[in-house]
Amino acid sequence: MSGDFLPEGTLRGLPGPLPAGERILWQGAPTTTGLLVRVFHARLVIAWFTACALAFGLAAGSPGAALRVLGPTLLTGGAAVVLLWVLAWLTHRATLYTVTNRRIVLQTGIALPVTHNLPFAQVDGAALRAFTDGSGDLPLRLRPGTRIAYLQLWPHARPWHLTRTEPMLRSVPGAEAVAALLARALEAHADGTAPPVRVARMGRVDENPGRLVAAE
Repeated sequence: MSGDFLPEGTLRGLPGPLPAGERILWQGAPTTTGLLVRVFHARLVIAWFTACALAFGLAAGSPGAALRVLGPTLLTGGAAVVLLWVLAWLTHRATLYTVTNRRIVLQTGIALPVTHNLPFAQVDGAALRAFTDGSGDLPLRLRPGTRIAYLQLWPHARPWHLTRTEPMLRSVPGAEAVAALLARALEAHADGTAPPVRVARMGRVDENPGRLVAAE
């Protein structure tokens, strides 16, 4: 993803030079910790190996036998968590989200970089799910007729929305500020043709284009 290998005039995170009148409003990447916990479910993996270690240890019968069982089990669990952290870090390094005054661009892919261009005209709505660490997920509801395969987007897709895939900016740092910026950009692009924009913590995407609304 180094700019040294991009065509002249191309900005990092974009497939080509910006057209006249388009400008970058924000760029960012998902946090490694957020990916590790909420995409690769490291807590569940830790809980699983801990439960297995306790069950095997209790079944061993003697303290010596229990230690012989606990060691390899916990070591395997630790290796699994390290592997998941590496995957989360690589995903963080390989991902760049860009919001301009005209579109949202998702550049993803560890081995094979893929760029998804989402013009505001294709975005029917957006949402914010904020977390206690200040990061958050921003799923994007696309207009009918606009589809991207779920597996092509994953993990940058809203979980379990398979029939109507929603691209998602995952674990964005400073999510509330990014959501506010995106809301203003969508409102400006709508130019009065959509209802006013407001930003709040939410769990669903409003049916009206250009709005970030709170969950009921």
